[in-house]
Amino acid sequence: MNAEIQTYNNRQLTVDKEICDLLATTIDSELTEAESKIWHAHPVWFLDGNPIVGYSKQKAGLRLMFWSGASFEEEKLNVRGVKFKDASVLYTTVEQINTNDLERWLKKSREIQWDYKNIVKRKGVLERLK
Repeated sequence: MNAEIQTYNNRQLTVDKEICDLLATTIDSELTEAESKIWHAHPVWFLDGNPIVGYSKQKAGLRLMFWSGASFEEEKLNVRGVKFKDASVLYTTVEQINTNDLERWLKKSREIQWDYKNIVKRKGVLERLK
C-alpha cells in the first residue's frame, strides 16, 4: 500500500481504519497497474493519469467513489450528479463491504472511463474514453 495512503488510513478512527484498509487492499489487488496517491486530501487511484476510484471520510461514513460509476449500471452505487459521471457508496462498518461487488466495480472502473484528466482543457465537458 502507498505510504501516504497508509498514513491517511492510520489517522482514522478504528472502525473507519478497518474500512479504509480493506478498500485500499482490495483496490491495490484489483487495479495493479494504477498509480495511487493522496489527491485533494483523499486516497485516489489513477489509470494513465485519469482518476478512477477513491475514498473519503464524511460525516455519514466512508464514501467510496468511482469517477465513472454512473455508467456502471450498478444498483448499489448511488449516482450523485447529472453533470459528472461519478457514483458512490457509503460504509459505516467493514461488514457492509461486499468484496464481490467491490471487485466487480473495480473491473468496470478499468473498462468504463470518462476523461476527467482533460476536463479543464475541455472546459468541463466529459468525453468517454472506454
